[in-house]
Amino acid sequence: MNLSEKGENLLKSIEVLSTQPYDDQKGIKSAPIKSWVKGATIGYGYLISQAEWDKYKNGITVEQANALYDAKIKPYVDAVNSNIKVKISQSQFDALVMLCYNIGITAFKNSSVVKMVNGLPSSYKTLEAAWKAWNKSQGKFNQGVLNRRNAEWDVYTKGIYSRW
Repeated sequence: MNLSEKGENLLKSIEVLSTQPYDDQKGIKSAPIKSWVKGATIGYGYLISQAEWDKYKNGITVEQANALYDAKIKPYVDAVNSNIKVKISQSQFDALVMLCYNIGITAFKNSSVVKMVNGLPSSYKTLEAAWKAWNKSQGKFNQGVLNRRNAEWDVYTKGIYSRW
């Protein structure tokens, strides 16, 4: 399966385009950053490694942001395709890709969400509880992250593609 156009549009709207590097922990509305930090981000949620800083420190074009997104999304799509062993709908697939994109491939593969979607037992009572447990940023509860999980859950369970 592939991420649908509706899924891509929602994911891009959640990630929000930034052509200037910013600190993801402080948010896109904070001032652009002038030196690399651990959460340095650009484009549609592209984390800039320290080794890449010189390439992105002066910003990018919208076209470059789209190219970064196109290159970045494939491994997440592949991770969902290779780890989900049951038949799922397009909206469920889209929601799983959005979750994977945000929490990372390793965390996704090892998550209770994947186990439960595949019909395996978990310490969570419901899939919704497992999904929404991913509500922290830097180890602390974050309302913005929970808002994102709620939007993904609406896509997964209702096929509703909307931002909060």
